[in-house]
Amino acid sequence: MHELVDIGANLASKAFRADLEHVLERARSAGVTTIVVTGTSIAASRAAAALASGRAPLLYATAGVHPHDASAFDERTLEELRALAADPAVRALGECGLDYNRKFSPRAAQLHAFEAQLALAAELKLPVVLHYREAHDDMLALLKQYRDRIAGAVIHCFTGERHDLHAYLDLDLHIGITGWICDERRGLHLRELVRDIPAERLMLETDAPYLLPRTLKPAPANRRNEPAFLPLVLQAVAGCTGRPPEQVARETTRTARAFFAI
Repeated sequence: MHELVDIGANLASKAFRADLEHVLERARSAGVTTIVVTGTSIAASRAAAALASGRAPLLYATAGVHPHDASAFDERTLEELRALAADPAVRALGECGLDYNRKFSPRAAQLHAFEAQLALAAELKLPVVLHYREAHDDMLALLKQYRDRIAGAVIHCFTGERHDLHAYLDLDLHIGITGWICDERRGLHLRELVRDIPAERLMLETDAPYLLPRTLKPAPANRRNEPAFLPLVLQAVAGCTGRPPEQVARETTRTARAFFAI
């Protein structure tokens, strides 16, 4: 069993409401010693911070507004994020970014919310957890403006192409890999690209309850992903990179602890 950090799990989701403590116990039993609970809206960020409060070193949190919710972002939202970031349990801003695939918020609103959160991260000297879908050019343009002012940034659940990956690595960004790499239908390209990610830039995550690894046999009847399944992501990454699982676990855990200052 290897010590692991799950850098992104939506544990405040209603999917975990009935059995969260059992989920946490299974995570510990699987070697997942730290979980960063993701904030995706003001309500979700409050819930993530409340969940993580006083539960270090097992739980920490992020606070941010996902691009899907960008239409509601205003000055009050920004002040609420600033207040949440003062909680010792909150170790990064995000999940924030741009999503031109599902377009739940107009592009202009997404760009405004994203830039405001980058500026806040620069002000507070916090790292940022980033989301992007079909928005690489605009994402890159804004990141280039702010990269030297923010403590760090990780592309959450990277599933992009080689040119995307290397553009982000050139900006000294971190890369988060999920169970997408375990999907033989759509993750094959990622199995090659993960070899290009320097060990000190790579981190692992489940994005639970989403992205259940398809290598999990048998799959749970409810199809819910959880942090206890992070070792499957570890095994896939180790197999693709040709590095022993214990080495990948050691490297990604060290990197995650440094990134989130935990």
